[in-house]
Amino acid sequence: MIEHLLFDLRYAMRVLLRSPGFSFIVIATLALGIGATTAIYSVIDATLLHPLPYPNPTELVHIEDDLPGTGAKDVSVSIPELRDLQSSGIFRSVALASPGANTNLTGGAQPERLRFKLVTPNYFAVLGVGAQLGHTFDPRDPTPGFNLQTVISDGLWRREFGADPNVIGKTLRLDNDPYQIIGVMPRGFRDQGATSDDQNVEMWLAAGFSGDPFPPPQRDLRLGPAVTARLSPGLSMTAAQGRLDALVASLKKQYPADYPTRVAWTVRLIPLSESLVASVHQSLILLFGAVGLVLLISCVNVANLLLARASARGREVTVRLALGAQRPRLIRALLTEILLLFLLGGIAGFAILFGAQRFLLRLVPASLPHLNDIGVGWGVLGFAVAVSVAAGTICGLAPAWLMSRADLIGTLRQDSRGSKGSKERSRARAILVIGELALSLVLLVAASLLLRSFWDLFNVRPGFNPNRVMVVQSWVPRPNDSTTDIYHTATQEAVLLREMLRRSRNLPGVQEVAIGSAGALPLDHSRGDLVQLVVIREGVGTKANEAPVIGAALVSPEYFHLLGMPLERGRTFTDQDLERTPPVAVINEAAARTYWPGQDPVGRRVHLGDDANLSASSDWTTIVGVIGDARTESLGEAVVPRIYLSFYQRAFVGSVNQSGLQGLAVFLRGQLDPRAIPAQVRQQIQSIDPGLPTFGAETMDNVVSASLSVRRFSMEMVAFFAATALLLAGLGIYGTISFVVNEQRREFAIRLALGVQRRDILTMVLRRGLGLAAAGAAIGLVGALIVSHLMAGLLYGVSSTDLPTFAGVTLLLTAVALAASYVPALRAMHLDPIAILQSE
Repeated sequence: MIEHLLFDLRYAMRVLLRSPGFSFIVIATLALGIGATTAIYSVIDATLLHPLPYPNPTELVHIEDDLPGTGAKDVSVSIPELRDLQSSGIFRSVALASPGANTNLTGGAQPERLRFKLVTPNYFAVLGVGAQLGHTFDPRDPTPGFNLQTVISDGLWRREFGADPNVIGKTLRLDNDPYQIIGVMPRGFRDQGATSDDQNVEMWLAAGFSGDPFPPPQRDLRLGPAVTARLSPGLSMTAAQGRLDALVASLKKQYPADYPTRVAWTVRLIPLSESLVASVHQSLILLFGAVGLVLLISCVNVANLLLARASARGREVTVRLALGAQRPRLIRALLTEILLLFLLGGIAGFAILFGAQRFLLRLVPASLPHLNDIGVGWGVLGFAVAVSVAAGTICGLAPAWLMSRADLIGTLRQDSRGSKGSKERSRARAILVIGELALSLVLLVAASLLLRSFWDLFNVRPGFNPNRVMVVQSWVPRPNDSTTDIYHTATQEAVLLREMLRRSRNLPGVQEVAIGSAGALPLDHSRGDLVQLVVIREGVGTKANEAPVIGAALVSPEYFHLLGMPLERGRTFTDQDLERTPPVAVINEAAARTYWPGQDPVGRRVHLGDDANLSASSDWTTIVGVIGDARTESLGEAVVPRIYLSFYQRAFVGSVNQSGLQGLAVFLRGQLDPRAIPAQVRQQIQSIDPGLPTFGAETMDNVVSASLSVRRFSMEMVAFFAATALLLAGLGIYGTISFVVNEQRREFAIRLALGVQRRDILTMVLRRGLGLAAAGAAIGLVGALIVSHLMAGLLYGVSSTDLPTFAGVTLLLTAVALAASYVPALRAMHLDPIAILQSE
C-alpha cells in the first residue's frame, strides 16, 4: 500500500511538472481560497473557539442580573446578594471585578496613567491563576474596604522596576494612596475582558466593597462591577441555572420590599467565554461564512479546470485502461494527483499568510476581543492542511471518477477525428459554473448590503459636530480618605476646571474649550465611565428600588455649544450654576420622550442619586433644558435617554461610581495642530497640578471613525471576498464557454459553411453564457434572501430584502457573465470553416 502511494505521488509530481502553467493556476487559485479561509479562521480561533487561558474554563460563568421591569440589564449585585450566591452551593466561588479603569501613578518624573481592575480578594482564585513572584490576594481577606495591596502585571514589573526580583513589598502611590506590591502575574497573563483595554490591565486592587469608602451594604444597593463565578464541580450549566432560578424565587418571597414584582428581577448564567465576545460574534460568523463561500468558489473553479484537463488527458487514461489498469487503482492515482495540488495550494496559502501576518493584523480593529491572541501557529497550519485534504477529496472525486469512465473504443475513434471531451463533462462543468455564479451572487448581495449600511452609518447625522475638534483626557485622583481629597467637593474641583479652561483657551489656534467627564466623550466611553443614577420623578409615586436608572455625564457650560448639540427647549448650564445654587440638569430628547411623553419636561423636578440614599428629603434637581438627540453611544444604535449635570454642581446624592467622576475630557475646537496640542495641553494642566497625567489625545473625526472599526472591518473583508468571488466566477464562465467553443468548433464550421451568419454564431454562444448566468442568478437569489435575513442584525438603514441591491447585483453578475462569454464568442464567430473541416 505504501509503495503504491509513493509511486502515485512520484507520478503525480511528474505530471504536474509537465504542465507548469496549469499547476501554477490551480495552486494560485487554491492558495487564495485556502489562505483567506485560514486567515479568518485564525481570528475565529482566537476569539470564539480558543478556550480561556484558565484551568477548567468551562466552569467559569458570568452572572447577569436584569431588571426587565425598569429596562435595566446587567445591573450587577449588592453585597447581600453576593453573599447569597456564595453560600448557595451552586458556585465554588463568586467574585466581583470592575471594568478596566484608570489610576494615577505618581513618584516618577511624570505622572503616569495606568489601567487597573478593582476586584474582590478571591478574584484570582476564581480564575484559578497564581503569581509568578510573590502571591495574589488572600481569598479570605476580611477587609471591608481597600486592603491597600496590589498585584502588578509582568509588563509593568519590567517597565517600571526593571524586572527587579525584590519588588515584593515596595510601595506605589496610586491616586495619592500607598499600595504595597504583593505579587507579579506571569508573563503572558491576560485578564478576562471584552476589549483589549480590559485584558491588558497592568494592576489589580482588592476591596471588600462593604466598608469605607464604599457605602454600607444594603440589598437594594447594587455595586456595578461584573460578577464572575466558578461552578461547583460536576454541576452543569443547565442544572446551575435551575438552582439559581429557585434561589431567586426564594429571595423574592423573603424580601418582597427589595424585589417588587414590577421590576421582574431575574438572574441568568452566561458562559464567560461567550459573554466576552457577544458584541462581535455575529460579525465574525458572517466573515467565516463569506470566506467559506470564497473557498467553495475556488474549489469549484479548480474542479472546472480539472474537468477541462480531463478532456485533454482522455487518450492517456484510455491507454492505461487498455493496458490493464484497474478503475479503482486509476481513480486512486488520479485522486492522489488532485490531493497533491490541493495540499500544495494550502501550504502556499499558509506561507503567504505567515509572511503577511503583521500587515494583516493591522487591518484588525483594536477593539476586537482577544486581539493579542491572534497568531499563525501550528493549530492554524493544521487547519490549512485539514481544509486542503477535505476540499481536495470532495472536489477531486468527481473529476477522477469521470476521467476513469472513459470509453476505450469510443475515445480512440473520437481522438482520431480530433474531437475531445464528452457530454458528461460538459454537463458537469455547466453545473459547476451555475453553482459558482449562485455563490458569487450571495456574497455580492451580502457585501452590497454591508456597504450600503456602512455608507448610511458614515453619513448619519450623529447629533454633534466632530469637525475641527480634539480631545485630550486626564484623570483626577480620588484618595480613599476623602478628607485628603483636594477635589472632594464640586466647589473645590471647579477651581481646577476653570483654570484648565482659561489656560487652554490661550493655546495657538484654539477658539473654544469645554470639559466633560469621561462619559461625556461621544462614542469613546465605556459603561463604567457614565455615572449611573436612579431617577425619581416628582409626582410619580415610585420607590427608589423600582425607579429607572439613567446614565449621566458631567460637563462644563461650554460643552453643548462646542460640540454643536442643538438646544431644543429651555437653557443649558451657565457659570452661575454652582454647588450652592439649586441643582439643575439638562436631558436629551430620548429622556424627554421616555419619562415625560407628550409633556414639556422643562421645569420638572427629579431626585438623582443611588437608590440607597434617595429619599423624599433629598434635594430636587430641576430640568432646565432639552438638547437634541446625539448618538453618543453608537452610530448604529438607537439613542438612549441621557442626563447631563454641571461639573460645578454635581447634582446627585449618594455614593455613585467614582470612575465616572475621575475621568476628564478636555475638548478643543479651532485650527489645531494635532501633533502639538497634546504636549501643549499637558504642559498647561501640569502647571496647575503636576500630579495629573494626560493621555488619549485624538481628533473627534478619528473617534467617530474608530467607532465604526468593527463594521468597517467586516464590510472590507466581505467586499474583498465578494470581488474575489466575482473574478473567479467570471474566469469560470469564461473557461466553460471557451471549452464549449473548442468542443463544438466542428459544428460551428459546418454551420458557417452552410451559410449561417457569423453574428448568429456570436448570439448562439452569448445565449449559452446568458443561460448559465440566469440559472446561477435564480439559485443565488434564493440563497441571498436567506443569508440577508440572517445578517439583518448587522444592517443599518437598509432592509435585508432591499430591491435595488438585489437587482443591481443581479445585473452586475449578468454583465460579468456576458463579458466573460464575449471573448470566446468572438473566437467562435471568426472560425475558418475550411481550415477546421480539412483538419477534421
